Amino acid sequence: MSVEIRTTGSTVTAYLSGELDHHTAREMREAIDLSVELNMPSTLVLNFKNISFMDSSGIGLVMGRYRNISKTGGELHITGTSPQI
Repeated sequence: MSVEIRTTGSTVTAYLSGELDHHTAREMREAIDLSVELNMPSTLVLNFKNISFMDSSGIGLVMGRYRNISKTGGELHITGTSPQI
Protein backbone atom coordinates (compact mmCIF):
# COMPACT_ATOMS: atom_id res chain seq x y z
CA MET A 1 0.00 0.00 0.00
CA SER A 2 1.20 3.46 -0.82
CA VAL A 3 -0.13 6.88 -1.62
CA GLU A 4 1.72 9.50 -3.64
CA ILE A 5 0.26 12.97 -3.50
CA ARG A 6 0.87 15.69 -6.07
CA THR A 7 -0.41 19.25 -6.04
CA THR A 8 -0.88 21.17 -9.27
CA GLY A 9 -2.47 24.58 -8.97
CA SER A 10 -5.70 24.15 -7.02
CA THR A 11 -5.83 20.37 -7.52
CA VAL A 12 -4.53 17.70 -5.17
CA THR A 13 -4.17 14.26 -6.77
CA ALA A 14 -3.67 11.15 -4.63
CA TYR A 15 -2.22 8.18 -6.54
CA LEU A 16 -3.22 5.12 -4.55
CA SER A 17 -1.59 1.73 -5.00
CA GLY A 18 -1.74 -1.73 -3.49
CA GLU A 19 -4.61 -2.97 -1.35
CA LEU A 20 -7.09 -0.55 0.18
CA ASP A 21 -8.60 -2.32 3.17
CA HIS A 22 -9.07 -1.86 6.90
CA HIS A 23 -5.32 -2.37 7.42
CA THR A 24 -4.28 0.44 5.04
CA ALA A 25 -7.18 2.90 4.82
CA ARG A 26 -6.20 4.90 7.90
CA GLU A 27 -2.70 5.72 6.64
CA MET A 28 -4.04 6.69 3.20
CA ARG A 29 -6.80 8.80 4.74
CA GLU A 30 -4.38 10.66 7.01
CA ALA A 31 -1.97 11.44 4.14
CA ILE A 32 -4.78 12.71 1.90
CA ASP A 33 -6.41 14.77 4.67
CA LEU A 34 -3.10 16.41 5.61
CA SER A 35 -2.46 17.43 2.01
CA VAL A 36 -5.99 18.82 1.65
CA GLU A 37 -5.64 20.74 4.91
CA LEU A 38 -2.30 22.26 3.88
CA ASN A 39 -3.20 23.05 0.25
CA MET A 40 -6.95 23.86 0.43
CA PRO A 41 -7.61 22.58 -3.12
CA SER A 42 -10.77 23.20 -5.09
CA THR A 43 -10.46 19.69 -6.57
CA LEU A 44 -9.35 16.43 -4.98
CA VAL A 45 -8.60 13.57 -7.38
CA LEU A 46 -8.34 9.99 -6.12
CA ASN A 47 -6.55 7.85 -8.71
CA PHE A 48 -7.31 4.15 -8.25
CA LYS A 49 -5.32 2.90 -11.27
CA ASN A 50 -2.90 0.85 -9.16
CA ILE A 51 -5.34 -0.42 -6.52
CA SER A 52 -5.44 -4.21 -6.66
CA PHE A 53 -8.11 -4.78 -3.98
CA MET A 54 -10.59 -2.64 -2.08
CA ASP A 55 -13.04 -3.52 0.68
CA SER A 56 -15.69 -1.40 2.41
CA SER A 57 -12.95 0.63 4.13
CA GLY A 58 -12.10 2.00 0.71
CA ILE A 59 -15.68 3.13 0.22
CA GLY A 60 -15.50 4.82 3.61
CA LEU A 61 -12.29 6.58 2.55
CA VAL A 62 -13.95 7.90 -0.60
CA MET A 63 -17.12 9.04 1.18
CA GLY A 64 -15.19 10.76 3.96
CA ARG A 65 -13.00 12.65 1.48
CA TYR A 66 -16.14 13.63 -0.45
CA ARG A 67 -17.74 15.05 2.70
CA ASN A 68 -14.58 16.94 3.66
CA ILE A 69 -13.92 18.52 0.26
CA SER A 70 -17.62 19.38 -0.17
CA LYS A 71 -17.60 21.39 3.08
CA THR A 72 -15.17 23.84 1.46
CA GLY A 73 -17.07 23.99 -1.85
CA GLY A 74 -14.60 21.68 -3.59
CA GLU A 75 -15.12 18.68 -5.84
CA LEU A 76 -13.99 15.07 -5.64
CA HIS A 77 -13.04 13.21 -8.81
CA ILE A 78 -12.32 9.48 -8.97
CA THR A 79 -10.15 8.16 -11.80
CA GLY A 80 -8.47 4.96 -12.89
CA THR A 81 -10.99 2.52 -11.49
CA SER A 82 -10.94 -1.03 -12.77
CA PRO A 83 -14.11 -3.11 -13.29
CA GLN A 84 -13.56 -4.99 -10.01
CA ILE A 85 -13.10 -1.74 -8.07
